[in-house]
Amino acid sequence: MHDIVPFIALPIIFLGLPWIIFHYITKWKTAATLSSGDEKLLDELHDAARRLDDRLCTIERIMTAENPNWRQQCLPDRDREDHQRLLADGK
Repeated sequence: MHDIVPFIALPIIFLGLPWIIFHYITKWKTAATLSSGDEKLLDELHDAARRLDDRLCTIERIMTAENPNWRQQCLPDRDREDHQRLLADGK
């Protein structure tokens, strides 16, 4: 019985253990990359964000053409907060 233990332990140590380690190293490397589905979703989100930014710029141009002071009317406290922040900074 004691003669069989080295024949079982050695393959486990020198074959099984490295196989498990390399198996999980490979899994970690593949998990760190983006899949093709993730890349496609990221591209779609980027395109949607670009289109929304273009729409927002168009709306801002239209608003500015109709009323050049629309930003101050929408955010009346913003200038006051900026002024107070500048005074606090000593500028």
